Formats: sequence, C-alpha cells, structure tokens
Amino acid sequence: MNATPLDTFLFIALPYVSLFTFLLMTIYRYRQQSFSYSSLSSQFLENKQHFWAVVPFHYGILAVTVGHIIALCIPRGILLWNSHPLRLFILEISALACGLLTLIGLVAIIVRRMTTTKIRRVTTITDWILFFMLLVQIAGGVGIAIFHPWGSSWFASNLTPYLWSVFRLNPDISYMAAMPALVKGHIVLAFLIIGFFPFTRLVHLLVIPNPYLWRKPQVVRWYGRKKP
Repeated sequence: MNATPLDTFLFIALPYVSLFTFLLMTIYRYRQQSFSYSSLSSQFLENKQHFWAVVPFHYGILAVTVGHIIALCIPRGILLWNSHPLRLFILEISALACGLLTLIGLVAIIVRRMTTTKIRRVTTITDWILFFMLLVQIAGGVGIAIFHPWGSSWFASNLTPYLWSVFRLNPDISYMAAMPALVKGHIVLAFLIIGFFPFTRLVHLLVIPNPYLWRKPQVVRWYGRKKP
C-alpha cells in the first residue's frame, strides 16, 4: 500500500520533528532555565483534592507507561503471554482499569485547578494546553481499549516494529496502513505531546530527585494582600 503525503508527514516527519524538539529544548531549558525543572507543586495551596486527584493519576499513568514500554521492549514476551486466553483477558482488563484510573485522576486534577482560585491563578496557558492534550490522549486510549480490543497483541505485532523502525532511522509506515483512525490519532498525539513536553512543567520528570534526601526543610511563605 502506497503511503499518502499525509501519512508520510504524520508517521515519518512528525516523529523526528518531535524527538528533535524534545532533545534540543530539554537540554536548552536545563542549561538556561534550570530552576524551571522544579515540579512547583501546588499541594501547599490545597491538599485534600490534591491527594485524591494526583495519586490516582500518578499510579494509573505509571502503570500504563510501563505497560507500553514492556510491549515495546519485549513484544515476543507479550505475544507469548497472550497466547493463553485467560492471561490475555487479565492483561486487557488490567490495562483498561489503569487507563480509567488515569482518566479519573486527570479529570479531578483539571476540576481542582478550575475551581480552586489560588491554583487557577498559578496555572499557565501551557498547563491548560497540556491538560487538554493529555485528556484527549488518555480518553483516546480508553476508547481504543473498548472499541479495538486485544491492543496488547496488535501493539506488539504492529506498532512495536513501526516504532523501532523510527528509532533506527528507517521508518516503515506499512505497519500503520491497517490501523484504525482512532489508533493513528493516538500515535500522532503521542508524538505531539513529546514535542510539547519541554515547554511544560513535566520536564521535572527528567531529574532524579536525589537532593530531596539531604536538603534542608523548605519554608514556603505566601505573600498577599490581607482582606479588609
């Protein structure tokens, strides 16, 4: 099947533009704006909703990310595991549950930032753009799990070879030809998020927080005009 110009752009050009932007801007930001690598947690502004929103999101996104990495690194192991129907059902249901947990946590995070005045004031335009992109991405992933099941198998057999071909600088988009539109959109948005990543607060994920083990306690003071 011959690739269309749109497929060539989305699955050949876009991945390299996103990866180049990611590498260039993360290095530049670390060297020129190292303070911005802090997570700048808003927990001290509001803690109750913070816990019930961030904890489900973090656990869910961590599980989903690890699952994708495993399928990328050991696809044969995933296919071998899925050769038994019961194991396939367990993996698919677990992945869907983690995706729903991530979606619930993210929705709670967005609602918290919209409804809490102090947090809304410190939320930037890039934060809102990132929240929107993540919301669409995670909702799309849940939709794929529901409407295009057995994703762990076709990810390992089709998407893994495509992604490795990109990493080897010899992209083969023939693997993408038969993919549904929802799956293609999910992949394209993933590359867009990677390219947008260096411009957001998520860059703090690249820094191992070893100094937290020995640094002195941090005192935070909130300066503002007192209400009459």
